Amino acid sequence: MSSIYQAESIEAKWQQRWQEDGIDEAHESADDERPRYYCLVMFPYPSGQLHMGHVRNYCLGDAVARYKRMQGHNVLHPIGWDAFGLPAENAAIQHKQPPAAWTDNNIAQMRGQLKGLGFSYDWSREIATCKPDYYRWEQWMFLRLMEKGLAYRAKAEVNWCEPCHTVLANEQVVDGCCWRCDTSVIRRELSQWFIRITDYAEELLQDLDQLDGWPDRVRDMQRNWIGRSTGAEVRFPLADSDGYIDIFTTRPDTLMGVTYMAVAAAHPLARQAAENNPALAEFIEVCSDVSTKEADMAQMEKKGMALGIDAIHPMTGERVPVWAANFVLMNYGTGAVMSVPAHDERDFDFAQGYGLPIKQVIQPADAEWDMSNGAFTDAGLLINSGDFNGLGSDEAKTAIINHLQAHDAGSERVQYRLRDWLVSRQRYWGAPIPVIHCPDCGVVPVPDADLPVVLPEYLQPTGGASPLVDCEAFMNVDCPRCGQAAKREADTFDTFMESSWYMNRYTCNQHQDAMLDADAMRRWAPVDQYIGGVEHAVLHLLYARFYHKLMRDAGLFSEEDGGKEPFRHLMTQGMVLLDGAKMSKSKGNTVDPQLIIDRYGADTARLFTLFAAPPEKDLEWNDAGVEGSYRFLGRVWRLMARGEDGVTGKDDADACRTMRRIIHQSIARVTHAFEHGFAFNVAIAALMELSNHLQSFTATGKQGQAVLREGLEALVCMLAPFVPHIACECGQRIGMETMAVLAPWPSVDAQALEESEITLVVQFNGKKRGDVRVAKDADQDQVMAKVHQDEELTRWLDGMQIAKIILVGGRLINNVVRPQGFGCAYYSPCYY
Repeated sequence: MSSIYQAESIEAKWQQRWQEDGIDEAHESADDERPRYYCLVMFPYPSGQLHMGHVRNYCLGDAVARYKRMQGHNVLHPIGWDAFGLPAENAAIQHKQPPAAWTDNNIAQMRGQLKGLGFSYDWSREIATCKPDYYRWEQWMFLRLMEKGLAYRAKAEVNWCEPCHTVLANEQVVDGCCWRCDTSVIRRELSQWFIRITDYAEELLQDLDQLDGWPDRVRDMQRNWIGRSTGAEVRFPLADSDGYIDIFTTRPDTLMGVTYMAVAAAHPLARQAAENNPALAEFIEVCSDVSTKEADMAQMEKKGMALGIDAIHPMTGERVPVWAANFVLMNYGTGAVMSVPAHDERDFDFAQGYGLPIKQVIQPADAEWDMSNGAFTDAGLLINSGDFNGLGSDEAKTAIINHLQAHDAGSERVQYRLRDWLVSRQRYWGAPIPVIHCPDCGVVPVPDADLPVVLPEYLQPTGGASPLVDCEAFMNVDCPRCGQAAKREADTFDTFMESSWYMNRYTCNQHQDAMLDADAMRRWAPVDQYIGGVEHAVLHLLYARFYHKLMRDAGLFSEEDGGKEPFRHLMTQGMVLLDGAKMSKSKGNTVDPQLIIDRYGADTARLFTLFAAPPEKDLEWNDAGVEGSYRFLGRVWRLMARGEDGVTGKDDADACRTMRRIIHQSIARVTHAFEHGFAFNVAIAALMELSNHLQSFTATGKQGQAVLREGLEALVCMLAPFVPHIACECGQRIGMETMAVLAPWPSVDAQALEESEITLVVQFNGKKRGDVRVAKDADQDQVMAKVHQDEELTRWLDGMQIAKIILVGGRLINNVVRPQGFGCAYYSPCYY
């Protein structure tokens, strides 16, 4: 056996062997009685080059999948490509080639990189979302949603990203900026396609309680995004017309303090008033360019203009002026708010700025409030509220809602922060929306028989409007209802449509008769372990939960077969950092994984990313850490030569027992790491310790050789999920009958864990001075005999006499000592 660890040849050998043997494919046979396990990592966008974030994510998933196989599971571990999207368009513009060719080339390159890292994917289930055989089914699903009224087209104020030349869903606006290009988002009014995720808001919220395998942080983020609020819907009639303004408030107890109304600049009342008011029209235009970032809106100057119309207070009958204000968003609630400046800081600032009345209607229960200090925003007792004076806020809320309901002026209502999912994009490289626009028939769904609506892949985007708009071969079509000339929908689907159901398509990617195969869903769904970044908490993860319920309600599977939720357990891994900053091409601080693989091998790259930090924590890149991982694998390689040691004498029975205990303690530690939070750094540390013990273990007889063999095989098997290539090679070299990655996971021998000796801490006057190894059942005299044999410990007795000995069984022995000649030299034992 060569003493030199040659990663390149070893890894090429075993990757070829695994592929030839098909060991990574999930088995569909009904005769396979192994428990099934579905492990999935979030599939990558085919950018053309893996980055270290990819490598870390996929190493985590591969370790889980390989461990479960060795535990005796039939594992589904697929991979595919989230292949549509704006980056491909931008790259196509830069490289002057259609996105399809660029994407296909990138997929081929990244597929090779993933295989080169030795990931145990079932490549027979590979999918690419840009292929018609995939997106035809989301087109089919969209038509079902249209039939149910869950998909609709509406004119709405939307988030617009100018550099990307497209709209964004609310979830894609991160702190007021585009989630892709980080540019400030502005507001525009456009006709767009939506899906009614709000119809599922309560179910999405309640089912979070069932996801006990998810991080609390992610569940809290989704709860906050769904944003359930209980309050009142109140109707304010307009003073001089038949119209009205509906608002929602969580503080109906402050209703008597309303002194003005505020509507969004895009509200119909504001636009109507602006028709004859140029100054107001200019104000509305300025408001459309205001950032939607919550922090910006909180800090920006509150501006507004009176519309010249009044509303009628539903309780008092007083006239209340209506203003357009830059802090009200059309796409939140009704686009209008009642303003209570005495009890809301924002309303207070606005009222002071424009000289509007401030009417206090709540005061602290045990004091008066000076309004010069600002708004009083807490609950309290009602004042200046007529029949409701003296009521506490909670009691007043109920009483005022009852009054509103009795006078048909309002009602109790539950409202959600969640908005309907905006799914249309003004981009080319996406799945076409299966709709036709006919001059006579209006919006007409594409017949199922005409699916898929295939995206022409030869077009070249320029960075402006989508090239689909000018592609007559695509746009011009006959209306399927009346037969006259019509136009296709030019918008394409948001790419989150593709990533919201891919996990279920993996179970039946060759199925051509339907979107899903119910039998395959019964076998595999839901995903047992999902792995990806926390940044997807209110984007992909929320949409995937919603889409899973849509497919259930479309009859594609039952909850008994496919699960109520798509993912049982979720692991959110940390980022990979360099010098404290997230690795990013734009920052120029990336590390090319291929350079690491070429120099050290795939197993070294895998080992470092799994060992350097716990999965959920950020990983700081460290070249020395990579070197250290490589050196460890070299030590493991050389350690295997000990399997060739011959019998040269007799063994130390105690040493053999100790070595077996260490082996099985290591098995217990590594198994616990897999079963409790995937603490792979802890597991690898345990394996490093085990290898050191095996290296120093002296095995001269048959018993010692058997213990050494047991330890080497255990080490190889437990390394297999992390570094499968070297594990397989080492296993073969020491004569293992089964390939290491397919070998049974080692089990703990409980008897081997039992210790005949224990370590006791030795104290003098309560201070630790050392320790001794004694028999497990040693009495005080036997322990003290060991103490007297230790020169380091006996020096603490020089010139001293023992007054008392306290033996705490299994833990410590404390000697209470005092100078010679001080009192009685007699000591008494004390047991605990």
